[in-house]
Amino acid sequence: MIPDFDRVSLKGIARHYGRRRALSGITLTVHGGEIVGLLGPNGAGKSTLIGVLATLVAPSSGELRFGGLSPREAAVRGRIGLLAHELHLYGELTAHENLAFFAGLYGLDPGAAVGAALERAGLSERAHDEVASFSRGMRQRLALERALLHRPRLLLLDEPFTGLDDAAVGFVVDRLRRLAADGCIIVVATHDLDVADGLVTRVALIRGGRLVSDEPAGAGLRARYRSLVGHA
Repeated sequence: MIPDFDRVSLKGIARHYGRRRALSGITLTVHGGEIVGLLGPNGAGKSTLIGVLATLVAPSSGELRFGGLSPREAAVRGRIGLLAHELHLYGELTAHENLAFFAGLYGLDPGAAVGAALERAGLSERAHDEVASFSRGMRQRLALERALLHRPRLLLLDEPFTGLDDAAVGFVVDRLRRLAADGCIIVVATHDLDVADGLVTRVALIRGGRLVSDEPAGAGLRARYRSLVGHA
């Protein structure tokens, strides 16, 4: 049986790069079904925190737990999906070839997984076209399904709405809502307060590597952000 978890907990997480403190004393717990918006200005530490949650960046101090599991347990990384700035797609390969490659890395049967993922992305008719010919929105949809091939419990997204038109944003938002309804734990780092205001169920504001606010989402997100961070 594959180990699973229903929450991710950070306690006193810090990350230092020499004398620079990228994160300092972050304590936060995210549960299944939540969509947490990780907000803050450039350089606040959002991407570093995403890296810690993805087990790609080791904390300098503090504790990270996936339910009762340690991040050192090999099975944990297989339950994490990541969509970063770099989409990790190969432009010279087709959409089908990209997904088949990543399905193989996850130990999945490409025949069963790829067709369904292409359909969810609305790209079945472009399955055999090279990804280099795709629009930004099409690549983003494909990359999201790439990150979801193995049905992760924890989904991490770093600025997933950058450069997308309204239709592409709507696709991503709808997909995230359905995943959360199925119990996925979702953390989204974004500068797009308008999208976040209608998507996230909880807001974690970071400034200078510190968590300055952790509260349920509500009306007036932009004003709240401005009062805590200083601009919006």
